Amino acid sequence: MWRGKPEVPRMADLPPSRLRLFKPAFHSTGVDCFGPYNIRVGRRSEKRWGIIFKCMTTRGVYLDLLNSIDTDSFLMSLRRFVSRRGTPCELLSDQGTNFKSGQRELKEAFAALQPTLQSLLAKQQIKFRFNPPGAPHFGGTWEREIRSLKAALHTTLGGQSVTEEVLRTVLTEIEGILNSKPLGYVSADVADVDPVTPNCLLMGRPDSSLPQVVYPASEMLTSKRWRHSQVLADHFWSHFIRRYLPSLQPRSKWTKDTDNLQAGAVAMIVDQHLPRALWPVGVVSHTTAGADGRIRSATVQVKDRAYTRPVSRLIRLPALPEDNKTD
Repeated sequence: MWRGKPEVPRMADLPPSRLRLFKPAFHSTGVDCFGPYNIRVGRRSEKRWGIIFKCMTTRGVYLDLLNSIDTDSFLMSLRRFVSRRGTPCELLSDQGTNFKSGQRELKEAFAALQPTLQSLLAKQQIKFRFNPPGAPHFGGTWEREIRSLKAALHTTLGGQSVTEEVLRTVLTEIEGILNSKPLGYVSADVADVDPVTPNCLLMGRPDSSLPQVVYPASEMLTSKRWRHSQVLADHFWSHFIRRYLPSLQPRSKWTKDTDNLQAGAVAMIVDQHLPRALWPVGVVSHTTAGADGRIRSATVQVKDRAYTRPVSRLIRLPALPEDNKTD
């Protein structure tokens, strides 16, 4: 019991959200908040938070600034995101109260519409998918991007307090840098094909700081702009499938199969904020399986409370004696 460790299941295959091929950017989007950061407003100091929307397939990012971390700020930021990048099919996030409350308010607003409008807008509803509590690795795609932008912010601003306009400008420039990162391996041979970037699909060119490429008339299929944009999109997806997608398949860790955690099993919940002797112990009441059939999260009943945690935060224990179960 004192030396037990969680049994992490074998790494799953790529989820459908990572494979939305030939779909618009931000079709499946991960969202998270970061901060706070101090800004100067006159002679006083105030806090601002950042929010990141990350395309799960093309790895494009959209950054915005929040005045607070509440539901209203999140919904207004979501409206700005939808106006600029389009309505996503699904939003993936952690169990933040602002995200949960935002989903509830959107559902209530949709239910208040007339039936005719509901039928017309049903296809534009956003599906919210929440990760289990205490499972940051479930959102590793956007958590790693937050690490990159925090490093860029630290390099740019350091510890100084700036105005809100400066902070917003820096975030926008960092967004352009992150969207200019190449997808996949970058070859040192100039004869090799250049890797694609998220900006190739978002802007039609790999880098926002470069001028628009002028194609000769002989290379254009037609003078119509929509056909030109279609050629660029086809170029992006062909390189994405051939050169970048295969690099996502190897499993770097969690390569061994483990026995699935079953309902009725006794488990200890790992809590890094408490000493091991105080970690709660309970009975697994419900399990949630992934697309591959392996159990990824479970609900543990500890006395009168239920805790939902990933399997990587649960330690399987021997069954309790019958006399302890009845107490």
